[in-house]
Amino acid sequence: MSKISKMFKGSSSSGSGSSSSSKSKHRSRTGPSPQEAIHRLRETEEMLTKKQDYLEKKIEQELMIAKKNGTKNKRAALQALKRKKRFEQQLTQIDGTLSTIEFQREALENANTNTEVLKNMGFAAKAIKGVHEKLDLDKIDSLMQDITDQQEVAQEISDAISRPFGDQFDEDELLAELAELEQEDLEESMKNMGKLPSVPSAKLPSTRPSHRTQSKKRVEDDADMQMLAAWAT
Repeated sequence: MSKISKMFKGSSSSGSGSSSSSKSKHRSRTGPSPQEAIHRLRETEEMLTKKQDYLEKKIEQELMIAKKNGTKNKRAALQALKRKKRFEQQLTQIDGTLSTIEFQREALENANTNTEVLKNMGFAAKAIKGVHEKLDLDKIDSLMQDITDQQEVAQEISDAISRPFGDQFDEDELLAELAELEQEDLEESMKNMGKLPSVPSAKLPSTRPSHRTQSKKRVEDDADMQMLAAWAT
């Protein structure tokens, strides 16, 4: 059995003889809060970190003593190296302890965070439940029906406003009437193309100039020629 087990066994046996009132007081005591435990762990981490710095300095000092004495004073050098080894062992133990404390602190912080999250989620769930309890499903259905009716009324009003004024005609009927008019024009054009123009009965005027007009023109030309001859002489 280890020393720790023996110690706990001895403490438990010695505590068995205590009065019942002390047991009830011990059971009634509540554990520390997560915040208090986290604070204690942080303080312990700070203390061990300072102890680490102290041991590292002591290791450097003992190493310098061993180097300084060397072969001149082997006994002093060996004692310095032994102290250095003890300090290094303590430093290794502190490193392991810090790792354990850090793991425990992180686990406690996560547990505390999860507790707060669950607490707030429960608070929010109660708030939502309270809101839903105040709602009347019949009123919700009635409200949604009113909204639907109002949307239909708004659509009808929009359709009425956008409807054009004046007489409305069927576009198919108008297209049929237009096709009939085009067919009548086509038939009329075909009839006109089948008829030939008639020959006029009256005599057409002759395009040749008359004899009197030719004689008058010739006399004028002769007079002009005589004037030019006289001017040249």
